[in-house]
Amino acid sequence: MSTATALPTHTSVAVIGGGPAGSTAAALLARAGIDVVLLEREKFPRYHIGESLLASCPLVLELSGAKPKVDAAGFIDKRGGLFRWGSEEDWVVNWREVYGEERRSWLVDRATFDKILLDNAREQGAVVIEQATVQDVELDGDRPVAVLYKGHDGVQQRLAFDWVIDASGRAGVLAVQKLRDREHHKVFQNVACWGYWKDGKTLPGTPPGGLNSISSDEGWYWLIPRGDGLLSCGYVTHRDVFRRRRAEFSSLEEMVKTLVTESEHVGPLVEGCEFVGPARAEQDFSYAASRFCGPGYMLSGDAACFLDPLLSTGVHLALYSATVAAAGIVAMYDGAASEAEALAFYEYCYRRSYARLLTLVGGMYEQYRGKQTYFWSAHQLSHQVSELDKDNFSDRDFVDLSAGISDFIEAQKPDGDGYRRVLTDQLVRRSYQAQYEAVALGTVPADRGPFDFSYLDENDHYRPDLDDEAAGFTLVTEPRLGLARISQPARAAR
Repeated sequence: MSTATALPTHTSVAVIGGGPAGSTAAALLARAGIDVVLLEREKFPRYHIGESLLASCPLVLELSGAKPKVDAAGFIDKRGGLFRWGSEEDWVVNWREVYGEERRSWLVDRATFDKILLDNAREQGAVVIEQATVQDVELDGDRPVAVLYKGHDGVQQRLAFDWVIDASGRAGVLAVQKLRDREHHKVFQNVACWGYWKDGKTLPGTPPGGLNSISSDEGWYWLIPRGDGLLSCGYVTHRDVFRRRRAEFSSLEEMVKTLVTESEHVGPLVEGCEFVGPARAEQDFSYAASRFCGPGYMLSGDAACFLDPLLSTGVHLALYSATVAAAGIVAMYDGAASEAEALAFYEYCYRRSYARLLTLVGGMYEQYRGKQTYFWSAHQLSHQVSELDKDNFSDRDFVDLSAGISDFIEAQKPDGDGYRRVLTDQLVRRSYQAQYEAVALGTVPADRGPFDFSYLDENDHYRPDLDDEAAGFTLVTEPRLGLARISQPARAAR
């Protein structure tokens, strides 16, 4: 007579959420030999939007053990994209030309892709419990110590842990339900609506496996081909525009079809193609928690922040944050870093990644500034620059940023025999404050800006030494994922 396996009551690391961030963090931790339990409220596969993956994603999935399984799934290889943006000619980003033949990613069906990653976490040794709905998080002071959840049988369970990674997405178990410190950006109050067309096409000149981003007077369209013959086609606009247009139609499906066919650029690409529903919509895209980590916890992926989908950064941010979170926990268990040091490194790396991409996307919403302006912005966000650089830069920094490659370059910056972070306080202040204000996203006073690392009061989690603590470490992947201590760069004058 068989007996059911007893559910664990304690683990070294609990992961809330089984999407790309949670499943990747769990897989990386399990591969490092750390006990990890993942709680996912749904039963996979389940539908999710976000089918375009950046070039950084295969790097992480190689580390987690998932890449061979994703390769075998039959997804379209992605090699870049084409922008039809503002009044300029088509603007192509071709990864083959920039990086060579090997650099690629995928255009995926997220239901299939996410299940592959969740199954991989289980195969790597993580305990994965699906249909487990977290109801509460127990705190000991400021430190989470346990979660209460209901399983598929409706019975409440308690799971205690040493550390927790909240990868619960938009639901934000910690950030929204417990800490209540998530802020939505007042400028990016957008709504996306979308559907699928059978045998729809992308624009001529699109790189193989590429997607399209096409601007319009009141928003922009995406076109993403999938390996199942469906073309994902969506429209993003401000919520006020969405509400006005929605009132014109009896159903969301009618609205989506009309928005697509009325575009002079998009309509011909789906002409005569069958619409495959249902039509869907999501709103309130861009937000960020005021802190991405704290004693005993890290917020990963959408649980920490979400960015407008213009550059398809969602899965990249999920996988990148999962990698840095797992590396920090491994470093703590190995004695390579203290909790404070691992937290500083995580906060610095993840928030810098998010803020730079936010700045870049914000600039692109000013559609008539021109692509050279976007290239220059990317160059500023990637380097300590002078006015002289305005005559000597290319599109490479934009490609590296928009492909997610810059984040991993900076997290593993070589310097002689060791590693060193070269981002000075001066650059951080310019990138996170001046650039942020320049794209009209400064919705709080400048001296209390969410990306200003010089901001400090007795209750604030941003410390003046945050960037210095982060600069003392680098992300390493061999012979084991973790953080390595390095010599600190000289501190810039304030």
